[in-house]
Amino acid sequence: MALNKKTVDDFSAKGKRVLVRCDFNVPLKSGEITDETRIVAALPTINKLVADGGKVILCSHLGKVKNGPNEGESLAPVAKRLSEKLGKEVKFIADYNVTGADATAAVEAMAEGDVILLQNTRFRGEEETKPQKAGDAFAKELADLCDDYVCDAFGSSHRAHASVAGVTEFVRAKGGNCAVGYLMQKEIDFLGNAVENPVRPFVAILGGAKVADKLNVINNLLEKCDTLIIGGGMAFTFLKAKGYEIGKSLVDDEKIDYCKEMMAKAEEKGKKLLLPVDTTIAAGFPDPIDGPIDVTVVDADKIPADMEGLDIGTKTAELYADAVKSAKTVVWNGPMGVFENPTLAKGTIAVAKSLAETDATTIIGGGDSAAAVNQLGFADKMSHISTGGGASLEFLEGKALPGVVAADDK
Repeated sequence: MALNKKTVDDFSAKGKRVLVRCDFNVPLKSGEITDETRIVAALPTINKLVADGGKVILCSHLGKVKNGPNEGESLAPVAKRLSEKLGKEVKFIADYNVTGADATAAVEAMAEGDVILLQNTRFRGEEETKPQKAGDAFAKELADLCDDYVCDAFGSSHRAHASVAGVTEFVRAKGGNCAVGYLMQKEIDFLGNAVENPVRPFVAILGGAKVADKLNVINNLLEKCDTLIIGGGMAFTFLKAKGYEIGKSLVDDEKIDYCKEMMAKAEEKGKKLLLPVDTTIAAGFPDPIDGPIDVTVVDADKIPADMEGLDIGTKTAELYADAVKSAKTVVWNGPMGVFENPTLAKGTIAVAKSLAETDATTIIGGGDSAAAVNQLGFADKMSHISTGGGASLEFLEGKALPGVVAADDK
């Protein structure tokens, strides 16, 4: 994938109508934003375009919008928070049609430096470009509102949606620029280059529950990295593939042969594949998830048939931390155990701490691992925390992301 993309620094926005696809898919509780990370991440690009004298039109999706447009998934709370953050009014276009008469009139009335936010793009079913013709029609309506387009929504860049990829062909057709914002550029620099051109030794750490979610990532990273560390629920399928008793631990029986193949591939390529040597076990999953739980630590091949592995053990935590010490690049995606529970967060904390203490470039691949380092207080010690769970996984798989591909090459 070509990673050298035109950015907001490569064209002048002065007097131009610039449509910016952001990722404002923020968590809401009773209409209040509970985590503003994604809003803060979008500010540098918006501020740059405002300072240049652009007329800035923002768009984003929010939620999955299963039952059609509704106030519970309106972007109105985002407009309010953005206005506070930017220190200027962000005019919100509440129209469920997104690109209707209200949006057109508001854009026509814009002065240089003005900012407006369109309604949730998924309120138009055509956003998800099915059927293609309807998706193209919506993409063209979005393009008609602007002169140039900027994609700064890395969290959505793995989807070929109308507002992410489709819009670019119509903007380009009228001579407009299709660039990436600062957030997208940062993701491309860190994640893309970590996989395509890492400073070695390159250590990749994969955790989380299911092997199935990370099949292609494991395969791709074994081509690229020097050491691959496996933790979390997915480790038990590997341990079972080694012939170990894993008790009631999470397992994907259909992927046992795949795990055997990956272990053989690592050996054949001279790569280190590290699996847990001991495991923190309990009689069952904690209920509630953060409730008290009795645990013991046993060797990875000694899990009793009536017990369940819920975190890596202390020897494994040391082994993994040790592997990180000599690394120059570390990518981490997925926690080592049930990190939401204080008793079962120790493995994840140990890995996070080892990343915080290394001089390596440390990249956290979104999703639960991003939540874990934020929750555990290690965020400021990481080189880069990705804003996209699914998108960062697909990047690590080596897939071309539609939102990245659609931007102009330099």
